[in-house]
Amino acid sequence: MTVLNRARSSSALACWAGGRHAVIAGDLGDEVWQRGCGICVLEDVLREPWNDEKMLYGQDGLHASCEKKYCGRGSKCVVNKETGQPECRCVEDCKPSYMPVCGSDGKFYENHCQLHRASCLQRKKIYIIHSKDCFFKGDACTTADYSRLKSILLDLQAHRQSPPRSPAEDRASQKRSLVEDMFKHLDINSDGHLSSSELAQVMKKEDLEEDLLDCTLEDLLRFDDYNNDGYLTLQELYTAFQVVRLSLPEDQKISVTTITVGLSTMLTCSIRGALRPPIIWKRNGVILNFLDLEDINDFGEDDSLYITKVTTIHMGNYTCHAYGYEELYQTHVLQVNVPPVIRVYPETQAQEPGVSASLRCHAEGIPNPRITWLKNGVDIVPKLSKQLALLANGSELHISSVRYEDTGAYTCIAKNEVGVDEDISSLFIEDSARKTRLSVGNMFYVFSDDGITVLQPNECEIRRHVRPDERIFASYEEICPRVEGEGTQSCLWASAVNVRDKYIYVAQPKQNRVMIVDTQSQKALQSLDVDPLPTKLHYDKSHDQVWVLSWGDMQKSSPTLQVIPEASAAEDQHVVRTPFEGVDDFFIPPTNLIINHVRFGFIFNRSKSAVHKIDLETVTHIKTINFKNSSCVPQAMAYTHLGGYFFVQCRRSASAAASPQLVIDSVTDSVIGPNGDVAGTPYISPDGRYLVSADEDSGRIKVQAITVQGEIKLIYDLQTNVHVSDLTFQPSFTEGNQYYIYATSHLQTDVLFVELSTGKMNVLKNLKDPITSKDWPWSNYNRIMKDSGLFGQYLITPAKDSLFVINGRQNTLRCEVSGIRRGNTVVWVGEV
Repeated sequence: MTVLNRARSSSALACWAGGRHAVIAGDLGDEVWQRGCGICVLEDVLREPWNDEKMLYGQDGLHASCEKKYCGRGSKCVVNKETGQPECRCVEDCKPSYMPVCGSDGKFYENHCQLHRASCLQRKKIYIIHSKDCFFKGDACTTADYSRLKSILLDLQAHRQSPPRSPAEDRASQKRSLVEDMFKHLDINSDGHLSSSELAQVMKKEDLEEDLLDCTLEDLLRFDDYNNDGYLTLQELYTAFQVVRLSLPEDQKISVTTITVGLSTMLTCSIRGALRPPIIWKRNGVILNFLDLEDINDFGEDDSLYITKVTTIHMGNYTCHAYGYEELYQTHVLQVNVPPVIRVYPETQAQEPGVSASLRCHAEGIPNPRITWLKNGVDIVPKLSKQLALLANGSELHISSVRYEDTGAYTCIAKNEVGVDEDISSLFIEDSARKTRLSVGNMFYVFSDDGITVLQPNECEIRRHVRPDERIFASYEEICPRVEGEGTQSCLWASAVNVRDKYIYVAQPKQNRVMIVDTQSQKALQSLDVDPLPTKLHYDKSHDQVWVLSWGDMQKSSPTLQVIPEASAAEDQHVVRTPFEGVDDFFIPPTNLIINHVRFGFIFNRSKSAVHKIDLETVTHIKTINFKNSSCVPQAMAYTHLGGYFFVQCRRSASAAASPQLVIDSVTDSVIGPNGDVAGTPYISPDGRYLVSADEDSGRIKVQAITVQGEIKLIYDLQTNVHVSDLTFQPSFTEGNQYYIYATSHLQTDVLFVELSTGKMNVLKNLKDPITSKDWPWSNYNRIMKDSGLFGQYLITPAKDSLFVINGRQNTLRCEVSGIRRGNTVVWVGEV
């Protein structure tokens, strides 16, 4: 049933019935009533004499002019003859009809159309007063009393039933039967109309005065005789008791909508019925109608759901049902397609004749893009051979022995159903005499007791060692000042971040400062004083700022959160104190190829069952998401842009087993329940498609896939003997858009690696003992695992007195670098 197909009299009934009774009986509040009355308003507007297709598409009749222009109630779309542009204008007149309403401005209007026209003309919001009390001032029976009256009448009728109705009947059918039997009971002369005298007779005969409180049966006429003819029909009684017969075609119970990211979409509910109440929309069980969402902000003239500027967080299931009739619902599956985004590596390279060369191309999109290569504009596929091969689903172009004629511009093209992207990787074949000097990039920076070690992993070569007594350029202070009573001058580091491959910011907790290292010169540039005991840094790439968490003291008694803005400028740097107090930890979602801007972060307060959402640009608190019902004190978070889910790890109490993770829907900022029985620290793969949860105590690792429909599905459950300290993802060299997991243990010497798509597991053994937790008090990660970015093939993990370099292409140990103590702060720096 659509609004356009309803008879006008039915719409009048539906308005007052859906409106008034929703607010009387409902737990959803007055806004349901407002939506209910909106149904009737819409019909009044749509069925006016002036309201033909010109209203929808413009007075010039051009379909495209007003097709996408939505005008609010009381206005219509017309095309400006001077500018040719569609614009909204207030309706000129309303069809005469007497269905009185009270306005919030204190005025009395003949019908809904008149109220909304006045609202449009006066350019101010006038809404319908949510009660008929204004029509019956002085009457003892209020709308609240009248609601109780109807409940009492239904109960009385139910007791009259003999035998009682079948319990198999659904609630709506039972109610309809009760109202029909009640009408027959009240219709003494069986003429199909209830008069005032009939109702009075029943009141007197059955002695109902005390039962009905301050109301009488005649109040049925006062409240629900919509045509004011002095009688009630069965249809009017149906309306009074909100008896509705709804339908949903079997083939429309599930509807799939596919939309490209960035566009807007509309989901329309297919539930129909002559007196259909307002439609309620839900996502993950959370009602959307009354949330103040910037991207879901209009429920349309026919209660459709509008989503503006769709992103990947909007994918997933939406349900709609008529208010009060949750048993009948329609599911809308929203799929979001994303055009490809690619990166090539290297952008340019020079090689000597006879050596091998690889050109790599990483592409992400939904659906997964297909990759092709051109050389100087010509397809390379016909030239494939033993010397020239495509690997990993085309994401790597490998030349086994380069020749001078291989010089050229190699274009990687990624294409899917909704778009295409391309980039060029240039290859030059030249003799060694012309080769450029070695880059200072593609290095691991390891911060240890003995200063800073710059390590080139391919050759396992230390390119530079910055000793503790070297000086900071700007202040001429020592990098690691000597401490009285200590025999050797050593360093103490806590956390470090890469800032656009230009600088490294590293926390020195005992010096109460953050030091900045220039990656071009590989020297300490300057230091910034921060609050005592800085222990955690995070680089927010979206806003070019470094966040600094300081404990205050080792008991974390006065923690603070500070921000260093314009971090990539590294000139005249300053530190800004945030207004947040008692911060135990914080989480800022990472960016990736598809999501390159992050607006919000989260703060945890010690021992509080909540997370606080903050605006990263303005550094202000937005809202608090409470976990009290789940008894969860958050310890860690992870985020996927597919479906927009946050996964929250809860702190384990001393006596209880690990609690399941909680799932937050970022569209509604609502806790939608536990993540099944999955517990442990959550990690999200760089493309957002996999959630890996590692339970440190049990050694259990569960891997879930996040589908392009926004569903979370367990794909396998691994029982290992590795008590995970840290975990990272290494892109696969054999299969495009796949990863390996590399995990370290906080107790053992083994490193675990798992093929993410299959669960195939292996172990690198005997990588020496990790740093003890006593020697690494700054985090739970006393043995980190650091990867080398999207195109890197090496990983680093420290032991107590050395470093291990792992070759991720071959899943083997590359080398051990000894003599590096407590090197648990590592940063990868790509091409500089």
